[in-house]
Amino acid sequence: MLTPAPSPTLPFDVRPLSPLMAAEVVGLDLRRPLDDATRDAVYDAFLRYQVLCFRDQALSKEEQIAATEQFGVLERHMPKNRGAEIALLHVVSNLGPDGKPSGRIGSQSWHSDKSFRPLPSLATFLHAVSMPPDGGDTCFANMYAAYEALPAMDKAALEGLRVIHSWATSRTHKDGYVVSEEEKRDAPPMSHPLVRTHPETGRKCLFLGGHASHLDGVPFGEGRATVVRLEEYATEPRFVYRHKWRQGDLLMWDNRCLIHRADQNFDAARFPRVLHRTCLRGNAPA
Repeated sequence: MLTPAPSPTLPFDVRPLSPLMAAEVVGLDLRRPLDDATRDAVYDAFLRYQVLCFRDQALSKEEQIAATEQFGVLERHMPKNRGAEIALLHVVSNLGPDGKPSGRIGSQSWHSDKSFRPLPSLATFLHAVSMPPDGGDTCFANMYAAYEALPAMDKAALEGLRVIHSWATSRTHKDGYVVSEEEKRDAPPMSHPLVRTHPETGRKCLFLGGHASHLDGVPFGEGRATVVRLEEYATEPRFVYRHKWRQGDLLMWDNRCLIHRADQNFDAARFPRVLHRTCLRGNAPA
């Protein structure tokens, strides 16, 4: 059971949102720069809870970028996700070219952001700009908890295994999406450990998600089956936190030990769902 972290002298409160992970941060306006002590305390809470929800934020795109940069180096997005206005901010939207709800949302498969990069994302910041009155949740699966719940024999069998993470493979599984040559050059397949050690907490976790294609050095069918089986296990309800958005929420989550997905549990042809996403560059998994 997670308990609130004491913060007697800090200008915000941290309140757990579930026994597994996630906490809300109340009392901060991220339009204003954080002093060193406040920033460090927020980051400590981020490591403790893996998902932070900053309530009641009203950030412009530029303000979100500035708030994100206080915690690390911004990561570029894929060519198809780079906005015309600001390349380092991705608009996540169900709106069509006519500006009306299109009927579906993306990112409904479990994934860790940019796990196909040599330096996968450290953290993602996602700001709720326009949300349906209910639904449109984001779900998180805790890869610490999934790994730690494995029997010792299974943990031993996974040590040393590596997984090919591939943007192209994950995209070809999506409704006939055709991967461009530019995208293939921008994101070639990458090999990462199946079990990684978090560089700041020292805890081990599974490193999976939709970009994880198959085991490295194993026949494709066998290696693919292992990855799929592990993802199904790691996303069982006991390892999952479901975030029910409020207008103005800004989520910050740890891609190194979580995978996530969007849930189209609302009428996506009637209501807009628009969020702004920024990502921090991480380190090479080990």
